[in-house]
Amino acid sequence: MKKINPYPTEEEQQPILTVNEVDFSANYSYADYMRFAFEERLEIIKGHLFRMSPAPARVHQRILTNIFGPIYNILKGKHCQVYTAPFDVRLAKKNQEDREIFNVVQPDIVVICDSNKLDKRGCIGAPDIVIEILSPGNNKKELIHKYEVYEEAGIKEYWIVSSTDKTFFKYILDEQGKFQPTKLLTIGEEVTTPILPGFVLNLEEVFED
Repeated sequence: MKKINPYPTEEEQQPILTVNEVDFSANYSYADYMRFAFEERLEIIKGHLFRMSPAPARVHQRILTNIFGPIYNILKGKHCQVYTAPFDVRLAKKNQEDREIFNVVQPDIVVICDSNKLDKRGCIGAPDIVIEILSPGNNKKELIHKYEVYEEAGIKEYWIVSSTDKTFFKYILDEQGKFQPTKLLTIGEEVTTPILPGFVLNLEEVFED
């Protein structure tokens, strides 16, 4: 299949109507991503395209709701905002052009405390908290790449929730810009974060069905 030019000129910026027209071996930028006119959701990690899982399972969505709800409630009237997928996060600097952006992700939940990072397209720059809810369909290679780009972007906290194991794990960015792992938590334990003062997430409630 012919590769798509990652930096099309204005004359070449035709919409890509079906995912079958996409060459997954080629490199892509956010400029290419904006040409996708099909419904299937894709992410760009280090210029490589990754398919997102089909419609998430019911348990995945239940866990997402059980996490999003408490965060949303504690942020009422505060300057931080919380969003759920589909919501584009461009891990780039605000002055970068679309063709210079090679990391575009849709985490399950993001918390953003700097309103200057929000625009009509979503978020440009690092959210304060990124939350990914794992499911059997997650690609291990994708998760490794995400860890790397999240760390490089300067995301303060990266939460990983396993719907299968019913566990919670958090990486915290240290002063050297490196992720440090925390203790693995499970049902019966609680999650707190200095980013959200007063916030307490009860994992028994997160995983209840």
